[in-house]
Amino acid sequence: MIGCLLIHGFTGGPYEVEPLAEYLKERTDWEIVVPTLPGHGETLALKGIKHAAWIEHAEEELKHLISTCDKVYVIGFSMGGLIASYLSVKYSIDKLVLLSAAAYYLNFKQLAKEIGNLIKEGLQGKILENELYNRYKFKVTNTPILSAYEFKKVVRVARPLLEKVDIPTFIAQGENDGIVPPKSAKYIYETISSEEKNLYYSSKAKHLICHSEDKHELFGEIYHFLQSE
Repeated sequence: MIGCLLIHGFTGGPYEVEPLAEYLKERTDWEIVVPTLPGHGETLALKGIKHAAWIEHAEEELKHLISTCDKVYVIGFSMGGLIASYLSVKYSIDKLVLLSAAAYYLNFKQLAKEIGNLIKEGLQGKILENELYNRYKFKVTNTPILSAYEFKKVVRVARPLLEKVDIPTFIAQGENDGIVPPKSAKYIYETISSEEKNLYYSSKAKHLICHSEDKHELFGEIYHFLQSE
């Protein structure tokens, strides 16, 4: 049996990686687990929750898969990518997939472009129809400042360990990501010690790479990577 753990990002939830999870479920008989980190999900309740709780929750899910499966793959999105890389150093897993992993964060140039588009839509009276606007409005209004510091602590814990990642790794990044800049993927690719590593850029994806127009091309590459010997 193969187990596959998918870890979502900061202020997000399983919906961020669900399209990929569904893609893999349709094509495999793997045990696929998509946990909700403490305080996350469709209704955020982050106040008072420390970064260690997010890591520990993902860790417990991973330990369960390791105890019941012959092989285990871990897929992490954004902050979940850093948690996934941290777990790959601490535990024996077989393959790692990092999606928009936040070794660096805030791509100011792209973010400014997206804000400009939002302003334009606002002037045209379409702002309330914009999914990006509604999603980030919800996140901004429901994320305590102290929680953002807890996110930074995840980065501080995980980033120094990247050079110890030595298992087959697939790294994917959207070129239009306004949250995590493309240099983050390049940095991870150049820093990890894995002999087998792949770097994939989506020309259409923004931060939510599993929801991009070309997501099925990305999913195909991930599936091929995970299936290959």
